[in-house]
Amino acid sequence: MAKKAHKEMSFMEHLEELRWVLVRSTLAIILMAIGVYFFQDFVFNTLIFGPTDPNFITYRLFCEASHYVGFAESICITELNFVIQNTAMEGQVNVFIWICITAGFILAFPYILLQFWNFIAPALYEKERKNVRVFLFVSSLLFFLGVLFGYFVIVPMTLNFLATFSISDVVKNEFNLESYISMIKTSVIVSGLFFELPVIIYFLAKLGIVSAEFLRKYRKYAIVIVLIIAAIVTPPDVVSQITVAIPMLLIFEASVLIAALVEKRKKA
Repeated sequence: MAKKAHKEMSFMEHLEELRWVLVRSTLAIILMAIGVYFFQDFVFNTLIFGPTDPNFITYRLFCEASHYVGFAESICITELNFVIQNTAMEGQVNVFIWICITAGFILAFPYILLQFWNFIAPALYEKERKNVRVFLFVSSLLFFLGVLFGYFVIVPMTLNFLATFSISDVVKNEFNLESYISMIKTSVIVSGLFFELPVIIYFLAKLGIVSAEFLRKYRKYAIVIVLIIAAIVTPPDVVSQITVAIPMLLIFEASVLIAALVEKRKKA
């Protein structure tokens, strides 16, 4: 078995190294955020407020899908009856800063992964350290797929549901700007991190904390939770709920498979 080749470090030295990992990661986020500043028109007018347009690509695809499965125009969106308003004096400034930071985090994610990999690499075996490219590629790919899933699926479905839900015709939907931005940030970042589940399970299985048997045992609970989430963030129609639920269930099943493969290799 290949040996771990690393110099023994004290607890304080580990903390110092971790501090520099966080510093470099923060600087990367800031640099990316500054870069986003120069594309603010595209970021806000096309990306951030894109889902408020009934002609947004997701709404059009769902409309076409509804015709294909014989639902006529039951989930076609022709109007999103709401307005977005700013009620705080510094509201637009805060939103601008946080969107730049959020976008900076997303763009800098591969570099942040590399920093944390370098931090834990001394504790790995030589063969494991050689897999850095595979780790970075797979982890980054999953994260970006999750971000795209959150933006193109979770955000428009959630927005459509909240915009069309009404307890009375007396109440008009006038969404607060910060509330709208918070929904987008949460949906995108959480989806991106959720898609990292197979990678997380891989390391947990390597450490013996999680097993495939454990995941299989609680699979039924995971399915129920996923279906509940899909029902909450989508309109009350089958197509939307299935569209959200299937990728999440596939991610969970991939995690189970990965845990099983890790256990098989450990036994071998």
